[in-house]
Amino acid sequence: MPYKKIYFAAALSALLVLGFIATSIISYFVAHDSLTDRIADESLPLTSDNVYSEIEQDLLRSVLISSLMAHDTFVRDWTIRGERNPQAIIRYLREIEKKYDTTTAFFVSDRTHKYYHPRGVLKTVKKSDPNDAWYFHVRNMDQPYQINVDRDTADPQRLTIFVNYRVTDYDGNYIGATGIGLSVNAVAKLIESYQKRYGRQIYFVNRDGRVTLHGDHFQGPERLQDAAGLRKVATRILASPSTSAHYTDAQGHTVYINSRLIPQFNWYLIVAQSEQGADTRILNTLMLNIAIALAVTVLVLLTAWFTIRGYQMRLEQMATTDELSGAASRQVFDVLYDQAVKLAKRHGGDVSLVAIDIDGFKTINDTHGHAAGDAVIRALCGVIRERIRESDTLCRWGGDEFLLLLSECSAEHARETADAIRSAMATRVIRHAGAELRVTISAGVVQRREGEDIEAMVARADAAMYESKSRGRDQVNGA
Repeated sequence: MPYKKIYFAAALSALLVLGFIATSIISYFVAHDSLTDRIADESLPLTSDNVYSEIEQDLLRSVLISSLMAHDTFVRDWTIRGERNPQAIIRYLREIEKKYDTTTAFFVSDRTHKYYHPRGVLKTVKKSDPNDAWYFHVRNMDQPYQINVDRDTADPQRLTIFVNYRVTDYDGNYIGATGIGLSVNAVAKLIESYQKRYGRQIYFVNRDGRVTLHGDHFQGPERLQDAAGLRKVATRILASPSTSAHYTDAQGHTVYINSRLIPQFNWYLIVAQSEQGADTRILNTLMLNIAIALAVTVLVLLTAWFTIRGYQMRLEQMATTDELSGAASRQVFDVLYDQAVKLAKRHGGDVSLVAIDIDGFKTINDTHGHAAGDAVIRALCGVIRERIRESDTLCRWGGDEFLLLLSECSAEHARETADAIRSAMATRVIRHAGAELRVTISAGVVQRREGEDIEAMVARADAAMYESKSRGRDQVNGA
């Protein structure tokens, strides 16, 4: 029986553990595949859209400022009147720079080709100077403004994003170009904030694949074509206004990438995410799920063990104990008898048996009801337990008949015990439903003979008990 319990517990443990682990592993792969699809098809494109939208907002603000400058009557009137008092336009540009917190502000007159700046007149633009090509492009274009990335005239070491806006007189004739500049470093800080917010790598590349703008902690290549895995998808990125791709980096991790062309810069916005971080989170979740599964398994097993143990003890008690009297049941008497005989043989003692029957029990049931009969049985069992040893066994043999198994006890001592029970029961008043009941018992006592089995011994005890009844009841008869 104990081995069956162990086998059952082991089988239940194996089923629970395997079931939990299988479920967790399946969930891991489903989550992994789902995450891969979400990164490639949803997450990165959405991040790209958000970043582009925020950059566009910053650019639109700059375009709006430049538009206000280009349509400012002061700028127009000052230029049309012959650019008298240069300090006026310089002061104006200085106020623009201060008010809108721009990197720079400028105005170039088409009549004099002078480049006005908050620090003064910096130069005269010339067609022969490659650095001034932007101005002549603005002069000849049809659009009202242009956004380009160029070296700042005031500080050639500084890369600046310029918004160049055409200025016309009141008749629509071109009279110059004005606008503001945004520091590329400031935009790089924005990119850094985007990366922290979205948890992805963000940078810009030009039409040739060269990285032109990135955050402070960028660790990628100078050109898309310089990275072994990225080289395979570089052509695809640079040939399409918008695309999604993936490649394997030098560490063997899959990297998902989304690109889109920013027409104002003529640059590509690149948003990349390695599968490693997300995969690690899923793997950690898998390990956590397995740990939880093992803990749940232990709890389930403990709960099942105590529950089954409780039910088993209850079933064993129901099978071995009479519910009404609390005495041992007839089903286990054979086992108890064998144990008593073995103990007597080991110590050289005797085994005695007392058969006890309640006198007139049927009359009590017929007169006062079965509940009264139950009260009498409980009272008798209480009297018996008060006068026997812990090593002795009381068994309800059937109805109102009981057997008292006395281990290491001679017939003489058994008779004394039985007579004490009889005497106590004869004087016992049992109160039930307002009635006072008095009952007597008849008993038969026998001592086990060498080689005698339980059936023969019980038969002799019954015969002795019936002899007591035939002699008038309320007696103890036997050897």
